[in-house]
Amino acid sequence: MEKKRINSVLVLLLIAFVILSACQNVNDESTDNTADDDVTEKQLVVYSARNENFVQPLLDKFEADTGIEVIALHGAEPLQLVEEQNNVQADVYISNDLGALGYLAMNDVLTGTELEGIESIPADFRAEDNSYFAISARARGFIYNKDLIDEADMPKSVEDLFDLDLSTIENGYAITRGGNGGMIGHVSALRYEWGDERTAEWIETIRNQAAGIYNGHGDIRRAVGEGQHAFGLVNNYYFHQQLLEPTDNNVGFIYLDQEPDQMGAVANAAGAGLVAGGPNQTAGIKFLEWLLEPENQVEFVGESLELLINAEYGAEYPEEVAPYIVSFDELHIQEMPIRELGQYFEDTRLLIESSGLDLELR
Repeated sequence: MEKKRINSVLVLLLIAFVILSACQNVNDESTDNTADDDVTEKQLVVYSARNENFVQPLLDKFEADTGIEVIALHGAEPLQLVEEQNNVQADVYISNDLGALGYLAMNDVLTGTELEGIESIPADFRAEDNSYFAISARARGFIYNKDLIDEADMPKSVEDLFDLDLSTIENGYAITRGGNGGMIGHVSALRYEWGDERTAEWIETIRNQAAGIYNGHGDIRRAVGEGQHAFGLVNNYYFHQQLLEPTDNNVGFIYLDQEPDQMGAVANAAGAGLVAGGPNQTAGIKFLEWLLEPENQVEFVGESLELLINAEYGAEYPEEVAPYIVSFDELHIQEMPIRELGQYFEDTRLLIESSGLDLELR
């Protein structure tokens, strides 16, 4: 009998030991998970297609405000995120083009979430599931050199380029390569307005007419300022930037298609989206909510000199630029909902290339 009692005690002790070990393992796993969560709160990976000079000060401010380290990849193209979908590296994507953000959301590269402060962004400038939103807007137009051409002689519509008499224009005009985000958005808007056939004709026309085809709008605004070309097709904020140059700043700007019977200026917007499956998703959400705060929406505009969607937040512009700022809601803008740009993104690239305008400079 005594032997049986001893065996029973040993069994009970063994069971207790197993239970205690299991509890310890659970505690260890819990501790490990907490450590992982701490890491996600201390680091953020941002891919950005915007100019590094515009984005890095914003990221530096986020680091200073939150203590979260930001690892940034500047010059990231949207298709790079598609290629990395099975090995996600980024937490947030910042883009100059709402069409690119819409395209990524359509392909499940971006994910929706509840964001504090999202109601500050008008519905036309954010995804229905909040997977991306815009902060700043821009409109297309012609920057022109006042020493080479008078405003009265400038084309006022994109359609004017079909019938332009280049013999009367000193040094001709400039455009960007087809793969430039602004050009992709512009062509997408024309496809919406005109259909593919007429849009393809327009691409072929400007490819053949253009005196210069440049990588980016910054190259165009400098070339026009220097007098290499009479005018160039750019976003309006590049005109603002050229006004700040110490020389070569005798430039003007034409917002396209502003008459009541015309289509209105092609618009686009810059913003950010949350990458699905990002390694630091908690930090990604924190960044987007931080970005939605009014002072950080202003910071997002920064040196780009774009137009704030929420103009009432009071972005400040240099004295050389302030007289030329036109509020976004004062412009006659094409009726195409900007969120629709994502529907056109991929096919637009194909149309541009098939029409003979290189996506990349050769």
